[in-house]
Amino acid sequence: MSVNRHANAAEALRAAAESGQYIKPLTEQYPDLALEDAYAIQRINTEYCLAAGRRRVGCKIGLTSPAVQRQLGVDQPDFGILFDDMGFDEGLPIPFSKLHQPKIEAEVAFVLGRDLDMEEPGLVDVMRAIEFALPALEIVGSRILDWKIRLVDTVADNASSSGYVLGSSPRTLAQLDLRNCTMALQRNGEIASSGNGSACMGNPLNAVVWLARTMARMGAPLKAGELVLSGALGPMLEVRLGDAFVAEIQGLGSVSALFDTVPEAR
Repeated sequence: MSVNRHANAAEALRAAAESGQYIKPLTEQYPDLALEDAYAIQRINTEYCLAAGRRRVGCKIGLTSPAVQRQLGVDQPDFGILFDDMGFDEGLPIPFSKLHQPKIEAEVAFVLGRDLDMEEPGLVDVMRAIEFALPALEIVGSRILDWKIRLVDTVADNASSSGYVLGSSPRTLAQLDLRNCTMALQRNGEIASSGNGSACMGNPLNAVVWLARTMARMGAPLKAGELVLSGALGPMLEVRLGDAFVAEIQGLGSVSALFDTVPEAR
């Protein structure tokens, strides 16, 4: 794809986010769209956001489930950028006007205490860099109409990110069994999704290693203080007006998200 087409696709995604008028899949509009094109489109919008005053606070990892990877015909995850205005406060209603066809999933969040700017970070490097872990709810969203996405659609659309809520019970890695920790996600008081740490690439730390290596190769390494959302521990759920979610992750405690009962105008 040409640079002009990258710019056109990026602009269409921004317009959809602003207006709530979602677009046809990019794979339909640009049949030759390749993975490198999708990341180029994502980078254009990342640079646009930074120029507009938004601040990068970390990254999210997607497609960490082997089952989802098989569904999309890929053998690796993807990533998107987290900005400062994507975090929502636990206990306060989350406005639907800031979301796009929202879904939610429970995962482990990590906060880094050291840079991961070496050439090929390994597991030990990642474990030494992580200051603490938190329970998290990621709110995913799509600017693509009816979530009709393939891999390159979601990559171009910042890995289908919308927002997140963090719990407030930090734990060090020494306190956790990340591979075997269980997760239960309640919607309005009833368990609607469950899983465990092994659902995320066998261990959430494996996902962070992949991200650290990918970001280092791209010249945008993970930095001290940044947040990493490591990927879903179980199936994601649709979000409806007025829904209340509580996720309990073994060893990490709980995190909750409450959504507006009435949609606001954009």
